[in-house]
Amino acid sequence: MDKNKVAEIFVEIGTLLELKGENPFKTRAYANGARTIEGLSEPLDKLVAEKRLGEIKGIGAALEQKITELVETGKLKYYDELKASIPPGLIAMLEISGLGPKKIQALNKNLGVDSIEKLEAACKAGKVAQLDGFGEKTQANILEGIARKRTYASKHLLSDAWLAAEPLLENLRSHPDVIRCGTAGSLRRFKEVIGDIDLLASSKRAAGVIEFFISQPGIVKILAQGETKASVILEGGIQCDLRVVSDAEFPFALAYFTGSKEHNIVMRQRAIQRGLRLNEYGLFKSKEETRDAKLLVPCKTEDEIFEKLDLVFVPPELREDHGEFLAAEKNDLPKLVEWSDLKGALHNHSNWSDGKNTLEEIADYMEELGLEYWAITDHSKASFQANGLDAKRLRDQISEIKKLNEKIAARGSAFRLLTGSEVDILKDRLDFDDDILAELDVVVASLHVPSSSEAENTKRLIRAAENPFVHMLGHLTGRLLLEREPYPVNVHAVIDACAATGTWIELNCNPYRLDMDWRHWQYATKMVVKCVINPDAHRNEHAGFLRLGAGVARKGWLGKTDVMNTWSRAKLKVELQRKRDKHKA
Repeated sequence: MDKNKVAEIFVEIGTLLELKGENPFKTRAYANGARTIEGLSEPLDKLVAEKRLGEIKGIGAALEQKITELVETGKLKYYDELKASIPPGLIAMLEISGLGPKKIQALNKNLGVDSIEKLEAACKAGKVAQLDGFGEKTQANILEGIARKRTYASKHLLSDAWLAAEPLLENLRSHPDVIRCGTAGSLRRFKEVIGDIDLLASSKRAAGVIEFFISQPGIVKILAQGETKASVILEGGIQCDLRVVSDAEFPFALAYFTGSKEHNIVMRQRAIQRGLRLNEYGLFKSKEETRDAKLLVPCKTEDEIFEKLDLVFVPPELREDHGEFLAAEKNDLPKLVEWSDLKGALHNHSNWSDGKNTLEEIADYMEELGLEYWAITDHSKASFQANGLDAKRLRDQISEIKKLNEKIAARGSAFRLLTGSEVDILKDRLDFDDDILAELDVVVASLHVPSSSEAENTKRLIRAAENPFVHMLGHLTGRLLLEREPYPVNVHAVIDACAATGTWIELNCNPYRLDMDWRHWQYATKMVVKCVINPDAHRNEHAGFLRLGAGVARKGWLGKTDVMNTWSRAKLKVELQRKRDKHKA
């Protein structure tokens, strides 16, 4: 078990202890222990093996024993017993936005609330508002949170679905009876939120493949099993369906089950207009629904299906009936960006604010990945909860990055860290003055405390775009998928302002954000507004979000030339200076 997973468990232990009303010093010890573990410069398993954990400040004998047990066995008896000692309903209430351990404890103690159902009833009866520290607004927010949780109960983040699907696919590919296999459905189309995972395989021995599939690790329940289809529940609660077809049917089934429904309707209409019939079993020379093999128009791949319908191949990400047919008829689809095109990222955090890694750790990691650059854009001072930097600390960081880049250059590497800031867009100004923004390589302006007014939020974003030292707007609508709705903003008006000022817009590829939404990028590219795919990384592993971001960028019809961080460091530096030069002129 790595240090990040151990730290996560310690944080959860602290939360559970707080939920039980334990001594705050005890709960704080686990939170502090988690931070210590995350900040280790040596591998945790090495420290455990060499019995040196006790030498680390903040790791006492009790924590040392628990860390050792987790690393060596992958489990912790104390943690399992602690979870079992707390009513499951109280733990479930932690998933309601705005409810922390102290509030849940108060609800349980004063109202006997020990489940989400009882919490909802207490809110509707007006009892929660009467408690000290709650009030009408908190009560209303809790009801909204409960409704939101129910709405999204069967929905899952794209990233979680991919993590669950990839090992299953890998195992299917290794099975001797599987000819072809892949994902389908909304997962293959890179929708930001999905329902179920759809997998498709071709084989001459479907029943054996189904048996193999339902025996895979990570399956907690089998919902249905037939000769050619199985439905299971995976760890994490995601339903996964596997269909097994003949290899001749595979291209047609893949196209059909990839969808979307709207895309498929147009495809079937095009077939009918050409005297054909298209379904999941094939493309047939018939105007009636059929599976007659004698009437089949053979297609070995999806590309051939599109060709028979007088279209160039439409990538799965674009199959939403959002203009792909007109473009495919004219052979005018964009050459979509690939994740391997990305050469760095321009919105990331270090341990100077709320990130987990040092500047040197970040530089070493990103250089090893083969990237050319990585911007450090820690929070500005208004984000005090994220340990935001004031002007002095920011200038100190600029100096440290300069020294580190000199060391990197001395060893002959082309990689460089870029200086920057994620500056808060306040109500009437930016959180830093222009003089310090002018000293930075990269400036991301983000709205962290929005207004309830669409007009006010839009005005603040436009004002930030008009600043000559702001290169891009970060996470434009502030949404957190499955947790928080986007704040109100006139997105097209902001895009228009960015077009007028030469400001870029971020596609924040944190799995919870994926913001700006893919539905707006076609308008942005029409207005020649450039995209930057940024992981908003708070730890080194978040660099992996770039792959997710590229998939969502493809869904937004973005090509390589639309994305600024596909450019070399030398060319990017020129582009970063362009807006400032325009202002000087």
